Amino acid sequence: MAKKKKLPFAYKPVGFVLGWTSGTLAGLAFQKTWKAIRHEDDAPDALDRDRGWGEILLAAAIQGAIFAVVRSAVDRTGAKAIERSTGVWPAGEKGGRD
Repeated sequence: MAKKKKLPFAYKPVGFVLGWTSGTLAGLAFQKTWKAIRHEDDAPDALDRDRGWGEILLAAAIQGAIFAVVRSAVDRTGAKAIERSTGVWPAGEKGGRD
């Protein structure tokens, strides 16, 4: 069994920046999506008294889906870039971030 290379410590700050970037991109994508769907600038918040359950849950579901897709795309792109530059995949054998 070959000894596994250890990932450089530099991936931690890269991962942080990628996470922050993915959150920002997802937020922008959600705002544009909500505006296209509902023709409103502001999406409902769970504590908006004047919004119904359906509208709040719809916004939450759309926002969650967008965040998951954007985060996965950014994480995967970052992992591939790290592998190309270091020869080491940034996650353990099981993968995953948690």
